[in-house]
This record gives sequence, structure tokens and C-alpha cells, in this order.
Amino acid sequence: MHRQSTSRFTGTMITGILLVAATVCLSLSYGIFELTLVDLGKIFLGLETVREHEVLIYDFRLPRIVIAALVGAGLAIAGAVLQGISRNGLADPGLLGINAGAGLAIVIFMFFYQGKLMGTDWRAILAMPFFGLAGGLGAVALIYLFGWKNGRMDPQRFLLTGVALGSGFGALSLYITLKMNPADFHSATVWGLGSLLHANWDYIFSMLPWFLLLCPVIFLKGPILDLFGLDEGNVRSLGVAVEKEQIILLVCSAGLVSACVSVAGSISFVGLIVPHIVKQLVGIRHDRVIPACAVGGMLLVLAADFIARNLFAPVEIAVGVIISLIGIPYFIYLLFQAKHQR
Repeated sequence: MHRQSTSRFTGTMITGILLVAATVCLSLSYGIFELTLVDLGKIFLGLETVREHEVLIYDFRLPRIVIAALVGAGLAIAGAVLQGISRNGLADPGLLGINAGAGLAIVIFMFFYQGKLMGTDWRAILAMPFFGLAGGLGAVALIYLFGWKNGRMDPQRFLLTGVALGSGFGALSLYITLKMNPADFHSATVWGLGSLLHANWDYIFSMLPWFLLLCPVIFLKGPILDLFGLDEGNVRSLGVAVEKEQIILLVCSAGLVSACVSVAGSISFVGLIVPHIVKQLVGIRHDRVIPACAVGGMLLVLAADFIARNLFAPVEIAVGVIISLIGIPYFIYLLFQAKHQR
């Protein structure tokens, strides 16, 4: 049985990585200006003599692909963690208001800088995840505070509090956005829908430290997340400091979400869809769920971004809209499934 589950996990990971690689190749080669695989090979080997091809790949398409992969991985991992902590399969960074909290802090940042530094100054780009973290942690603190009932985290209160706070943060973000000048309003609106339009290497370097710091912590906490599936009394009897571990994992999740939101805006449902699908494929052990979620999240956002760029080209759709079109029906399906299981 163990050997079968291991081979299933290995097969899922290999298949996922191959699909990600295929999506990356397709995204690099296909667009308004198309390149062949031979052209791509020449560019990466340094044999390409057409300067425009190099600019297209290294300055536009490749940074966007890398950011899409990081955002997908980060949001999917955060979703798996939040579902494990809350014991609620409907938990998602977007639905719980963490996206909205991080987004509100970043909108405030954008408002005071009035677009003078956004996307052009590395100091602003590096500062955005810190502002997002402040907003995300504020949302997490409120969710944790109001989701507490009778000395324990109540899954229903946890989710409902997040939904309510997310709505409130979203309304405040909209109010502040409306106070911006027209150019900044347009940029903030597009960003808020979940867009990779202004992706560049500076944004990637601003995200990487968060991933390198937080993802190993989350992976090492996989056995703790497995224990959270048990009754809380049983978890405490095993010597686990429940509140401490919950706070550590919530902070790590908020950090990942904030880094993603600072670059790509509020993209919901990745953290809802991917963990559910992954658990059906590899089981519920988090030492397998977390890496599989990373690959699955990459695949989902990369595919959604490819559709967003090319469906109505040259007009581009926000990638968050594409994922919402997938996520909303899936969320409704999960609600009906949960209802029938009761």
C-alpha cells in the first residue's frame, strides 16, 4: 500500500512537471509574435542574432512566466496550509480575506506614492511585499481573534469571519482607489483584478526571498498539519503547542500570500481548487500535498495566464478573471458536496 501511494505521488509529480514544462514552452513561443522551438533554443543557447527576439523573451515573456509560476505555487501552498489549520476544505486566502487585507495595505502604499515609484523604482518594488505582509497579518490577526470560540479555533467562524473581513477590506480598497488620479486608478484597478501585465525581473527578486524563507518552514511543518486533522484534544495530548503552531503557519501563509498579492494583485480560488484536486491524487499527507500543490498551482496560473494573453489578443484579460471563471463553479460544487456529506 505504501509503495503504491509513493508511486502514485511520483507519477503525479512527474506528470505535473511535464505539463508545466509544456505550458512554459507554449507560453514562450505563442503570442502576437510567434517563435518556433528552434528559435527558442537559439535564444537560450546564445545563438540568436535577432535582438528583437531576445528582448521579447527575456524582457517580456520569461519574467511573466516566472512570476505566474511563483504566484501559483505560493497561493496553492497557502491554501493547503489554511485548509489544514482550519479543518475546513473551503478555506482559501482570497475567501478568508487575507488577499484583501494585503491588497488594502498595498493600495494605501500606491495612494501615497501616487504611482511615482510603482513599477519603476526597485525600492518601491521591494517595499510592496512588506506593506502586503502588514495588511495580511492584520487580516490573519482579526480572523484568528474572531474565529476563536470556547478555547479553540471554530472552522465555521474562521471562514465566515474571513469572508466578512474580505468584503470590508475590499470596500476600503475601492474607496481609496477612487481617490486616486485617473492614471493611478487604472493601474490599481487592473492590478486589483489579478494581473501580470507589468511583470519584470525586479518583481521576481522581490518575491524570491519570501519563498526561500517560508516554503521550507511550511514543508517542515507538514507532520503538524497532518495532526491538525485530528480532534484538537488529541493533538494537545501528543504534546503539540496548538496555538503556537497555528500562529507560525498562519504567519507563513500570510507572508506567501502578501508576496504574491504585491506582484499580481488579488487572485482568488487558486488556494481552493488546487489542494482539493491534489489530495484526490496524492492523498492527505502534507509532505506530499505541499510539493504537489506547488506544481499544481504553477500549472493553473500559467495556463490561465496563457489564456488571458491570447484569448482576445491583442486585448488582454486579467488572469484573476480567468481563474475566477473556473473557481466560482468549483466553489459552488464544493458547497453542494459538503451539504450532501452532512
